[in-house]
Amino acid sequence: MHSTGFTAPLAKIRLQNGDIFFNVAPEKIIEGQDIHLGIDAAVVEGNILPLAKIPEGTPICNIEIEPGDGGKMVRSAGSNARVMHHIGGKVSVLLPSKQEKVLDGRARATIGIVAASGRKDKPVLKAGKKFFMMRATNRLWPRTSAVKMNAIEHPFGGGRGKVIGKPKTPPRFAPPGRKVGLLHARRTGRKKK
Repeated sequence: MHSTGFTAPLAKIRLQNGDIFFNVAPEKIIEGQDIHLGIDAAVVEGNILPLAKIPEGTPICNIEIEPGDGGKMVRSAGSNARVMHHIGGKVSVLLPSKQEKVLDGRARATIGIVAASGRKDKPVLKAGKKFFMMRATNRLWPRTSAVKMNAIEHPFGGGRGKVIGKPKTPPRFAPPGRKVGLLHARRTGRKKK
């Protein structure tokens, strides 16, 4: 099912006691499929197991940082982590950022790669659609260019045309309102060929 705040679809899972919970849906799961949770669950896409019971090299997602927190890492569309090796009661996991993190073996994870991996391949054709996408994430959009603002709204604003009219690199010890543009630039001027 679709949820506005998520890039990936959600799976609605009903437990045997009747409780319902939502989980980030991995690839290759279908509606009506049996999902197994716990130590004895098979290593199949969609099942939820403790990290200690997952073999090395298995792609996983929706990983708990602390046992029982419900899953905090690797939840965006198309992402996955891999179990690297087991160290006693701990498990080393390779995250999508290529960082290795050592987690408690009791922390759970979902087997598989998060669904909707091709989300960015489809172009956003209308500004209205982009507007509602950005509104769901509570980010400022569209972003007005500084040179198109009035002089009172931004140091680069005012004047005729799209001309900054002053160096883009501000003085190093400028006050906070003046610090816009290329802050603490290592080099200035045109690049030599």
